[in-house]
Amino acid sequence: MNPPARTPKQRKQDTLDRLANDVDAWVATAESGTPYLVPLSFLWDGATLLVATPAASPTGRNLRSTGRARLGIGPTRDVVLIEGTVETLAPAELPDGVGDTFAVKTGFDPRQLTTAYLYFRVRPQRVQAWREVNELDGRDLMRDGRWLVAD
Repeated sequence: MNPPARTPKQRKQDTLDRLANDVDAWVATAESGTPYLVPLSFLWDGATLLVATPAASPTGRNLRSTGRARLGIGPTRDVVLIEGTVETLAPAELPDGVGDTFAVKTGFDPRQLTTAYLYFRVRPQRVQAWREVNELDGRDLMRDGRWLVAD
């Protein structure tokens, strides 16, 4: 038996908790052809997600080329899906302290590697969250970059 559906307000809070506390997301990108899916660690700052990947990787190239990504966070029976626009940042362009905060949260510091990495700031435009079929209705929590559920 499925647990009862969460209220929209609870679903939004659970989503914000997952963004604040989870470390990894599946990141999907594509550029005129084959989609590419990779796991990447992320840092949530309350408005955007920050990920890092090698500049020359398919994901890095796709993020720079299209400026769009889709992320999946959590297990399939408690998923958060995010579609967002992407801003590319060189390590030197990170605001003070952000690189250190990213490294502490993720346990990984791309600035220390010999491979050239870029950071990508993903600004959510659409956020969906659901656990079971009883939460499919109302799974949209954000559209066009605006939360649909008040705090």
